[in-house]
Amino acid sequence: MDLKLSELIELERIIQAGAPLLEARSACNVEFQGHHFPVYVLSIGSTDPQAPAVGFFGGVHGLERIGTRILLAFLRSLLGRLKWDKVLHHQLESVRLIFMPLVNPAGMWNNTRCNANGIDLMRNAPVDSLEKVPFMLGGQRFSARLPWYRGPADAPMQAEAQALCDVVRQELSSRKFSVALDCHSGFGLQDRIWFPFAHSSQPIRHMPQIQALQDLFSQTYADHNYLFEPQSMQYLTHGDLWDYLYLQTAAETDHVFLPLTLEMGSWRWVKKNPRQLFSRAGMFNPNAPHRLQRVLRSHLVWFDFLTRAACAHQHWLPSEDGSTPVRVTPA
Repeated sequence: MDLKLSELIELERIIQAGAPLLEARSACNVEFQGHHFPVYVLSIGSTDPQAPAVGFFGGVHGLERIGTRILLAFLRSLLGRLKWDKVLHHQLESVRLIFMPLVNPAGMWNNTRCNANGIDLMRNAPVDSLEKVPFMLGGQRFSARLPWYRGPADAPMQAEAQALCDVVRQELSSRKFSVALDCHSGFGLQDRIWFPFAHSSQPIRHMPQIQALQDLFSQTYADHNYLFEPQSMQYLTHGDLWDYLYLQTAAETDHVFLPLTLEMGSWRWVKKNPRQLFSRAGMFNPNAPHRLQRVLRSHLVWFDFLTRAACAHQHWLPSEDGSTPVRVTPA
């Protein structure tokens, strides 16, 4: 590990501080320029394989450090609350939380979107778009010297992408109900919650469940500023990991697996400080300290909501036939 990768140092400090309640393991190790980077998986909460679960992922693109940083902030908040919050302890008896805050440590160390092999992990899954994708942006196989490189067509997935898929299959999609949230930045002036598909404009099977989750959040936090939409409303891509995992789960099980992406609108940060355009990292991350602090705390409500919603999914999740469950009423 290189001492300059502050996010990895902070993550290892959190792992040490959270033991034994916060379990940690290395899903894979990545080598780059003589440095070895572990890709950590953290877990906390119920050990019941039937319990609902929420997975939080970040750092898939090395340039988008803010995704990792907001998850580290959430982990620090959880550890702080565990010291005094009995309600949180009770909640964690009914839900399992999984974290992969830094999926692409070599890319983050090297200040690149891609991984150590020049491959964009979010274009690396074996799924092709059914419709026309934007040139280059939708994924290309020409060269690793160009952005959005998918990798060779006949090659296995990259170690980091495969590790993420393995964790999702083991910890999330194997359960009756689970949610995944992947934290990114770099698109638009507004924070968005994207859901599949990215490879097709067709709606996913679990649109009623996605809509119910959106309605629940909007009813609970009426003044939120997230825009919920399928990623296909903005652009289509090849090789999306979440499309790949969702398609597998939907084909093999009747489980409800809802993969979501938090796409933070970094254009706002550039608009407020145009000088960030002269820095590759500046196009994807807030540079001003006060702006960074605001971003780090602004998504904690959404993270906490997902955890609570997973715990109580039986009370709001519509069934496959579209019927609405019985709501909980106060005594």
